[in-house]
Order: sequence, then structure tokens, then C-alpha cells
Amino acid sequence: MQLYPTRTAAHLAVAGAAVVGVGLVAREPAIVGWGGAILVALALARAVTLVSVARIRAAGFEMLWTGQRRLVRTPRGGVVEIDAEVRNRDTLAARFVRLRAVASSQLDVSIHPDRGEVMASGRLKVKVVVRAPRVGHHGLHGLALEVHGAPGLFEVPLTFANPYGIEVLPRPFMAYLMQPRGGRSHLVAAVGRPGRARGEGDELRELREHQHGDPFRKIAWKASSRRGVLLVRELEREERDVVWVVLDASVELWAGPVGRAPLDFSIDEAATVATRHLGRGDRVGLVIFANGIRTLLPPDHGPVHGQKLAQALLVGCSTYDAERSDLDEADVAVRVLEHLRPLDAQGLSDVRRSDLDRLAARAESMRTRAPFAAAAPAGRSPRDRTLRRYLASYGIESPPRLEPDHRDVAVMLGEVFTTIARAKPRASIVHVMATPPQEVTTGPLPEALRRLTRRGAMVFWSTPDTEPALTPPWTPARHHDWDPDEQETAVPARDAFQDAAPIAAEAVLLRTRVAQARREAALRRLGVRVSRIRPISQHARAEHLIPPEPTPDGATGK
Repeated sequence: MQLYPTRTAAHLAVAGAAVVGVGLVAREPAIVGWGGAILVALALARAVTLVSVARIRAAGFEMLWTGQRRLVRTPRGGVVEIDAEVRNRDTLAARFVRLRAVASSQLDVSIHPDRGEVMASGRLKVKVVVRAPRVGHHGLHGLALEVHGAPGLFEVPLTFANPYGIEVLPRPFMAYLMQPRGGRSHLVAAVGRPGRARGEGDELRELREHQHGDPFRKIAWKASSRRGVLLVRELEREERDVVWVVLDASVELWAGPVGRAPLDFSIDEAATVATRHLGRGDRVGLVIFANGIRTLLPPDHGPVHGQKLAQALLVGCSTYDAERSDLDEADVAVRVLEHLRPLDAQGLSDVRRSDLDRLAARAESMRTRAPFAAAAPAGRSPRDRTLRRYLASYGIESPPRLEPDHRDVAVMLGEVFTTIARAKPRASIVHVMATPPQEVTTGPLPEALRRLTRRGAMVFWSTPDTEPALTPPWTPARHHDWDPDEQETAVPARDAFQDAAPIAAEAVLLRTRVAQARREAALRRLGVRVSRIRPISQHARAEHLIPPEPTPDGATGK
């Protein structure tokens, strides 16, 4: 239990020390006694605060979530309201000055009320409002309450560890999975191109004369009796596309504000394409790649497969793997230790900070209380995988690695396209959400694209907008902070830099645009239909400001 002095306590401590000093200099015992009395009173107030807070904790001051669920699902950008109760079982009222949430930084959390008083043997209902701007599994680990001790001089934060899971899905998948399913929606075939062909279906194609081998259940008896000829009903079935969605989940695409990174918009685009084709009854497959193929789901259809696609987008783009995370094993162990200590019955008093093996064993035993059933991420050792799995199970943030993935995008895409071309049933549409590689016309990529198009597949390529911002990287200095002798030369140099920096930034941006335009033109020459994923329109669409508008080539966000 930690105790922090307030500003009033700090001022009184400084004043008491100053009075004691003045009394010692003036050799006045009364002044020294006055200042000493202030310091003694502060010490007594601190002791009283510790005793009162210890009494509150022993009496059973606790926080509980209202309801039975410990996991809620919401679309990206959605808002979730969670009810909680703060209970005070003591015979004295407890006033708190701040109530905050201990949650992942990927969530925007606010609490109402955030300050007040819990009556003696009473309950205080609070509402936790959570906004989820990024897809993934995020944890709301509990609440922290700051209690005032003796007359506003000290504050003691009380942390209530009560894990709660927030599963954030792409908005298109959330709408798709909420739709009712059944009836004739299950009576469509899922192979081939859109069109109509003879077969077992529910639509009448024509009446024709009976031929040898026609089953008797197809005979139209009424029509046959009217015409005097044995007629059979010829039905037709709908054929559907086989669609592959290819998503680049490189770690550098997470760069940017939460909810506004290029990969945030690429996931939205992939979800939009997948749900649109699933709604038509098409079979949809998914490939997520970075340094290698991270996720490969064969094409299938139906709401159950939609659930699998949504979960694949949540897990396949995460940064819990050692090669994608900015945390090494020691950093992961620190986060596990801080999160596990309030959950453990003994407070990890029997686990030394350097004993990572024992910490991993204790974390594995506590994983049954986690809101998410996460698979073990890739790690550098079994112990590292166990600790990283604890982070993933509780939705504890693992920041992406700062260094980009070292891989050849053209080679990776060539392998992905080759895998799709060999897969059965044969692909009819391939949607790619990735930045075009530098070498488009050379290497394995052109041949893999030609192999797809020769098999009758149409390729659509959506590129995320990764243009650098033109924010000036400098901070103008103040003239009075500089040495007067250096100001004559420093001011012109600074002004020249400020004049040249926007020009250099504009030049970099122009080169980026020209390079991307050349790559897109090379893709078009290979028969690929290219479009841009616009962050502004996608963000507004996620907030229900702009409705989705399909383009002629099947892409969105042009």
C-alpha cells in the first residue's frame, strides 16, 4: 500500500521545516517548537491515514462488475457501457478524490462519477464508458480508487483487480454476424462464377419431356396430365464466386495514432470485402502475411466461417509474437508481474522478481481466470511463450516493434499467389490489401499474377495510404534562451532551416506519390485493378457518416 502526500501536505511540510530553520537561526525555542509541532502533526496524520485505509481494506472495500459476463463484443469505433459497484463494508464513510480505470492504452475509458463518497456499509454505482478505436482483444483490468486520509493531506490509491475483456471486431463483421440466418439462404451452391445452371436448386428453369434416367420425383404430374406427355421439372441453381482476401499485416503498418494507422484501415477494407461476398453466398478465404504466412483459411461460406474470418483478423494482425513485439522477455515478465500480483492470493510474495520460471508457472495457473482463450504466441523460449500467452489472454497491450519487417514483399506475394493458384476450388476473385512492392515487373510476382489470370481469376489491389505527414519536426526556440553572441549566426540558420524544411518534406512526399503511382501503373499493366484505401472516408464510414459506395471494379474507398 503506497501513500502520497497532497499539495497541502507538501506546503505544510515545507513551512514547518522553514519555521524550524528560522527558530534555530534566531535561537528562539518557541519558534522551533511551533515548526516542530507542524512536522509532528504531519507524521501523526500520515499514521492515522495508514490505519484508516488499512481498516477500510480489512473491512472489505471492493469493486464488482454488475452482471455475469466478463467479456463483451463491440465493433471498431463502438462505445460500450459497463456497470460496476464500489462497496464499502466499513462503519465509516470513505471519500475518494479520483476513480480511474486500469485498462489497455488501446481503449478510451471514462468513468462517471469519477469522485464522490461511499457511505458506510453502502454501495456506489459507477458507469464505465469504453470506446474501442482498434480491432483486437483488449483488457479492462480493474479500477483504481484514490482515498483521502486525514483532512485531505494524504492520498492512497486502492487498486481492484477484476479483469474484463473487450473484443473489438471490424464493423462490417459485427453487422454481418448479427444478421439472422436460415431458410433459403442455405440452399445456394458455393463454387464457380455467379450465374445459373441446371442442378439441384429451388428455382424452376423449364418443363421438358421425360428422358431415360430422370428421377420420378421430378415429374410434373399435373402438367403431364394436361398435355398428355410425361413432363419433368428442370430446376436451376445459383453458382457463386470463390474469393480470396490477402492482407499485408507488416508491423510497420501499425505506425500512427490508435485507430488511424494504415493497418486499421486495411483491416476494415478486408472485412468489408469479406462480408460483402459472404452475404452473396460466395466462398471466402483469407491469407494474412508479414514475414511469412501468418494465417491461411481455405474458402468457405456461412456465418460460422464468418466467425472464423473475424477471429483470424483479430489474432493474425496482433503483435504478441516476439518477432513483432517491442517487448523482450524481461519487459514481458515485468508486465506479467505487475498484472498478476493483485490477482494472486499471496501477492506473489513467494516469487522473486528474477525467478522467471516460477513466475511463468504461476501465470499459467492463473490463465483460467482470463477473459480470452488465446493461443500461445511465438516466443524465443517456452517460458517466453507462456508469458506472452498470459498477456494475450488478459488483453494486456504489447506494442509493435519499431523496426520494420525485413522481408521481400514481392517474394511473399509471389508465394501467396502461387498457393492460391494451386488451391481447390479454383479462385475466381482475389482481393489484395497491401502496399505495392518496389519490384513489380521482376521476380516471382508477375509470373504468379499471370498464373492467376490465366486460370480466370480477377485480381483487385487496394493500397493503404501511407504518405508521410508534413508536420514540421522542429520546435522554434525562443530568442532570450540563446547566448547573445551566438544569436547573430543562429537566428539566420534557424530561419533558413524553417524555410527549407517544408520544401524538403514536400519533395519527400512528391517522391513517395510518384513511386506509388509507378507501382500501381505496373500492376495495371499486369491486369490488376488498383484502388486506394482512403483513411478519411473509411474513418467517416466507420462512424456512420458516409455510407459505403461500391465501385465498378468491386473495390471501396476510391
